Amino acid sequence: MLNLQAPLPQDLPVFFLTLCLVMLFVVLAELLTRKFSISSLVVRKIVHLSMGVVIFFIPDYFQSNFYPALAALLFLVLNGLNIRFGWFSALLADVEGSSEKPDAAKSYGSLLFPLIFLLQLLFLWESHKWILQTSMLVMGVGDSLAALVGSSVGKKHIEHLTKSPKTVEGSLTMFISSLFLLSSTLMVFSRNFTGGLAGKPILLLLALALLLAVVATAVEALLSHGLDNIFIPASIAYVLYVLEMNHTITLENFLVGGLFAFLLAIFSIKVKFLNNSGATATFLLGTTIFGIGGLAWTVPLLTFYLLSSVLSKLGKKRKAKFDLVFEKGSQRDAGQVYANGGIAWILMVVFSLTNNPAIFFAYLGTLAAVQADTWATEIGTMWPNPKAWLVTTFKEVPVGTSGGVSVPGTSGAFLGSLFICASALFFDPKWMAQFGLLQSFLLIGFSGLLASLVDSFFGATVQAQYFDPIREKVTERTHSLAADGSVVENQLIKGTPLVNNDLVNTLCALSGSALSYIVIEKMNMF
Repeated sequence: MLNLQAPLPQDLPVFFLTLCLVMLFVVLAELLTRKFSISSLVVRKIVHLSMGVVIFFIPDYFQSNFYPALAALLFLVLNGLNIRFGWFSALLADVEGSSEKPDAAKSYGSLLFPLIFLLQLLFLWESHKWILQTSMLVMGVGDSLAALVGSSVGKKHIEHLTKSPKTVEGSLTMFISSLFLLSSTLMVFSRNFTGGLAGKPILLLLALALLLAVVATAVEALLSHGLDNIFIPASIAYVLYVLEMNHTITLENFLVGGLFAFLLAIFSIKVKFLNNSGATATFLLGTTIFGIGGLAWTVPLLTFYLLSSVLSKLGKKRKAKFDLVFEKGSQRDAGQVYANGGIAWILMVVFSLTNNPAIFFAYLGTLAAVQADTWATEIGTMWPNPKAWLVTTFKEVPVGTSGGVSVPGTSGAFLGSLFICASALFFDPKWMAQFGLLQSFLLIGFSGLLASLVDSFFGATVQAQYFDPIREKVTERTHSLAADGSVVENQLIKGTPLVNNDLVNTLCALSGSALSYIVIEKMNMF
């Protein structure tokens, strides 16, 4: 719960001292950049690292969270104004994401840093200060070292990860520094554990540090525009908090789930189900769902992942003519993982904090939705000589057209939804039995089917479609590749440029979860 304590007079001198110290860092950074021509990247990351260390010691010097929260709010406003007006150029990132290589894009890391600190002060100060200290230290120090090493000696780039250049050297530095910091802090703070982590053997705590270091490294590698500044500490804090507070989640199961997610990500790259970004996102999603949700949440997700991935590989020759129509191919990237699994991911987090059974039905609903959408597309395009109609006008359109529906595709959508419901029965039928098995199948089945129609509706109305002048056909792709290797921009003929296939899939997933959740809540079953 949010908690802002009353200000204490004894904290006031430390508050002003802290403000002066931070402003000294800022002024020195600006001086070194302007007068001595030292790289702004180096200066900024040193400030970033220093702030991580300062924050680590703040709970030792303040009795109340009021003045630290006020300081965070002040620097949140200051950094926001600085991004707008450019007062302190040394603090403005000239890179996209990790700051390993420069380009013209803006990063909002300086804004997100005080924001996540403020949120953790409000949520964790009263009972879990050590989680705040641990997560902010890893972000402040690990991310800074990764950027400095990656920009100075990084040579081997990781392909198909983000638009920002990421290097093996930078990511390895992030992992090693995170592992050292997490191992050290977990050992130091073990006496503060009062929940699920209390009394755990040192080897298990070191294994947790190892898994969290991999998670932090994956987050840093995957995110751009400074988003890692908020999601690195948020991911570490979330895991430590639920392991402490939710006694249905055990450390042993979380470690096994994380290992399984890691192996699944490696397997997905080997068999070309996912590219590097997709596998990294799958590892993070899988660690949350496998490690925290257990088998009841794992089996439905695996059912979607494995069946849909295999289905996307079938009928390659028949579906080859659609490869240049769809925005992306069968090898999924992080955007597709977020679009298909992001809502399920959020629902798992919400459930771990609330234990509301209705969330589980919403989870099945969102997986049914994305499975229905995937199966409708794959079966509709693989089926020999099907007919398709636009969902808004019922006018016949070529198979593969955004918003088109067919009998084989719609039947496949409903069948895929039923598979999700059936998979959930094997390991946790308690809530489904309480609601009714037939009712559960109907609810999840129609949630998936209707969500796939929602997907088709948005595909027919607002999803961007382009004309490919080279092949003279309608496509979802913004650019095409000419025979000489040059890139040609396609002409927008319908929809909104911001609405791509990933956004439409996300809306589909959201609608499936919303329908299931609303029905369960309205019936007041739990």
